[in-house]
Amino acid sequence: MARAYNFSAGPAVLPLEVLQDAQKDLVDYKGCGMSVMEMSHRGKDYDAIHQEAIATFKELCGLGDDWSVCFIQGGASMQFAMIPMNFLGKGEVADYGKQGTWSNKALKEGQKVAALRGATVNVAADCQKDIPTRMPIEWKWTDGAQFCHICSNETIAGAELKEFPKTTGPLICDMSSDILSCERDYNKFDMFYAGAQKNLGPSGMAVVAIKKELAAKGDDKIPTMLQYRTYVDENSLFNTPPTWGIYIFGETMKWVKKMGKEKLFALNAEKAKKIYDVIDGSEFWTGTAVPEFRSNMNVTWRIKGGDEELEKRFIDDAKKLGMSSLKGHRSVGGLRASIYNAFPMEGVDALVSFMKDFEKKNG
Repeated sequence: MARAYNFSAGPAVLPLEVLQDAQKDLVDYKGCGMSVMEMSHRGKDYDAIHQEAIATFKELCGLGDDWSVCFIQGGASMQFAMIPMNFLGKGEVADYGKQGTWSNKALKEGQKVAALRGATVNVAADCQKDIPTRMPIEWKWTDGAQFCHICSNETIAGAELKEFPKTTGPLICDMSSDILSCERDYNKFDMFYAGAQKNLGPSGMAVVAIKKELAAKGDDKIPTMLQYRTYVDENSLFNTPPTWGIYIFGETMKWVKKMGKEKLFALNAEKAKKIYDVIDGSEFWTGTAVPEFRSNMNVTWRIKGGDEELEKRFIDDAKKLGMSSLKGHRSVGGLRASIYNAFPMEGVDALVSFMKDFEKKNG
């Protein structure tokens, strides 16, 4: 069976090499007589998987011993609630960027916690409804903010932060859709996290990198499983972790390391440029993000400014050719090609060729 070119925003394409190795290990992991899904999370075989996954990720991100890497179920959406629960108390202020759909979801969770605790949430920048979509140019931070929350890449908007702001409080970033996709100094942050199902592995958990000093400041009166210190102190083994997801995450990190970050980042930029060049080269297509904020992970566009009939035909015809999930998010419509780290260059070439052919027939 031929594999489709999967342009889904998430769960998304995984490296074929990782999937094939996982297939070999599925029933009998490295001769231990059982699957990773069957082995004890306290046993030595799984412990080696767990420790290597963390070590490889920290190496790729350039993180030292002052950082912890945690595996927390519930995806990035759980983090939207956990962050203010841990770090926002009575009379305190937190800053949020309102940059698009996902950062707005984080903001709403922060507002809920703030309302319960008598705290305040400040919107440091608001460009969520701007068309064409973009990222903030100016930020208004609060002196003494407990934390400042931003999103590096908005998958629905197709907009990405190219430079990160200087903040007055600890900087926390949702990097779900562009983590390890480009050169970045991760030590500028106090915490960053990502739902695994885009660049890191399968769905079902978030990978959270947090400075130990910040984790220790969290509220110790909230439920144990919602405290970051629990995951830091117990190395994400307080309860049974999502062992299979962590295994695939570790294998994906080894794949990134094998590829080489410099090569991978260059390929990501090249893949995006090929599609944007087609969009910019004709009036048939309309890009939906301001050029200087265009995402290299999620390319969003319309046909003739929003011809829904033609867009549906484009999506249907593409699917017949093995190109899946090119429909834009249901909230905005249009077209979207998510081309994460594992997405192959030949898939981009197939899309570009199809776009040119489709324009000739329908332009």
